[in-house]
Amino acid sequence: MNIIIACQTLRDEVEKALKDTGIKYPVLWIDSGLHNFPDKLRAKLQEQIDRISNIENLILVFGNCGNALNGIRATSGRLVLPKIDDCISLLLGSVQKRMEISREAHSYFLTRGWLVHESNIIKEHKRCLEKYGEVRGQKIFKAILAHYRKVILLDTNAYSLNEIEANVKSFAGNVGLDFQVVPGTLSYLKKLFTGPWDEDFIVVERGEKITFEMFGFINQNFLQISG
Repeated sequence: MNIIIACQTLRDEVEKALKDTGIKYPVLWIDSGLHNFPDKLRAKLQEQIDRISNIENLILVFGNCGNALNGIRATSGRLVLPKIDDCISLLLGSVQKRMEISREAHSYFLTRGWLVHESNIIKEHKRCLEKYGEVRGQKIFKAILAHYRKVILLDTNAYSLNEIEANVKSFAGNVGLDFQVVPGTLSYLKKLFTGPWDEDFIVVERGEKITFEMFGFINQNFLQISG
């Protein structure tokens, strides 16, 4: 038996990929707000893994955000996860694609999942304006986002962009950033569900644990480009 543990932020994409592939594995959803607290996310994931029994493969739909996956043990079965730095690379189809876009311009990525399931950047912008007023609030937020040049909305075809595009475009304009829609893909996600689990994935046998080294060059190369 296989079970999926996935971040709530990716719910649209996970459900679409499961529908497209015909996979019927049960899914356990993890609160997306834990992304801001890697230690808590790690503890929650380990708790869920430890509680499961009678499984062969436990598929983790997570990137190594904040190194939250480091140290997680395969206590109840084999762990399978994408070899990626974070969920953005998963939805772009590869770490290389993410690095390519990051070379062009430092970008802030969004999908509907980030807007629906998280305390997100647009909500924080609104709260900042309410707290400090329009003029001061805009200055504060532009300083926060000074590292970025563009807001990118990923079109993963898991929902209609009409629901969120105008809102995201307006936000980008308000904080002085360019706006762009970039095609995403569910191919990596589908392969995670169907296999084969080749060099794009990490497979951790029962009794072993996830280590930083399993992600290879990904984290260091990405940090050099993003920093």
